[in-house]
Amino acid sequence: MSTSKRSIRFLHPTLGNIITAEQIYRQWHEAAKSRDTAALLALYHEAAELESPLVPIILNQNSGVLHGKTEIGRFLEEGTRRRPNELVRWYRSGQYLASGDLLVWEYPRQTPDGEQIDILELMQLKDGLIWRHRIYWGWFGTQMLIQSALSKA
Repeated sequence: MSTSKRSIRFLHPTLGNIITAEQIYRQWHEAAKSRDTAALLALYHEAAELESPLVPIILNQNSGVLHGKTEIGRFLEEGTRRRPNELVRWYRSGQYLASGDLLVWEYPRQTPDGEQIDILELMQLKDGLIWRHRIYWGWFGTQMLIQSALSKA
């Protein structure tokens, strides 16, 4: 994965300024890391869609897909409240891919300080905001989800 040389720019509808894919990449990470759900939610389009294997676990529902800022906000609030710090180290290599309206980066399993949940973030941007957000978990994170589900059975 490499950083795109071209800067993709969008007009942010509420801030009224140009926001780049790189800014979304940095702002999303900082807000998630600091548990700032209001700042996270501000990056999402009103009609955004978020898909994550954590949605059914956090919100106790069958679907892993959320529609709109209200549903996404509920997930972010509850997920932030319940997130155990030891599972997330927030290590990134600093590399991302921005191409057209797509923004992609990973949180790799191996970090300089040990292992973390391995996640790939894929975002489709529209009007300077996150329009579609899909979160893919790697084998380490998936094993944690399976163990959690088995312990509840």
